Amino acid sequence: MAAAVLHQASSRCGWAKPTEPLYVAYHDEEWGVPELDSRALWEKLVLDGFQAGLSWITILKKREAFRRAFAGFEPQIVAGFGEADRARLMADAAIVRSGAKIDAAIGGARLFLEMREQGEDFAHVLWSFCGGRPIQNQWKSTAEVPAQTAEAMEMSRALKARGFKFCGPVIVYAFMQAVGMVNDHVTACPRHGEVAGMARAFG
Repeated sequence: MAAAVLHQASSRCGWAKPTEPLYVAYHDEEWGVPELDSRALWEKLVLDGFQAGLSWITILKKREAFRRAFAGFEPQIVAGFGEADRARLMADAAIVRSGAKIDAAIGGARLFLEMREQGEDFAHVLWSFCGGRPIQNQWKSTAEVPAQTAEAMEMSRALKARGFKFCGPVIVYAFMQAVGMVNDHVTACPRHGEVAGMARAFG
């Protein structure tokens, strides 16, 4: 019922164009919801990397194809991808066929596993850059929302130092917004209060 109400709300964040139902559903149901699962966070970071130079709606429309192509974004499977898998991905017109981004995804899976083997939880590491709980912003318009922040720059530097690719501060901030590390719904948007309520579970 809440989603249905939001679909009628003119105060929704301006980027969620009503002409794109997939975008609206993503805004109303996913964007800004705190995500604590390491695998899901890695998937989103990979997809944000594939977005570089493209629009998010392009990636969103291809998301299920990406999931099929990358074995549900299971790091232990993707880490084992070899040349045959790379060739398969490069030939898959349903995804973004960028050799550099495909290599970054495969390499990122291996780094994810290395972190786990060293006793580092991917989710814990990433959430540490916002103090372990969602940052609650109070933007009145989307024009006020920054493209990057100090926290995003710090996370970007840390990821790059570990060997991750396609994780510049602008990409990382978009990632932080999407996975609820920051609440960047505008204050008039019905989802701002709902997402803020989810943050209360962090104590």
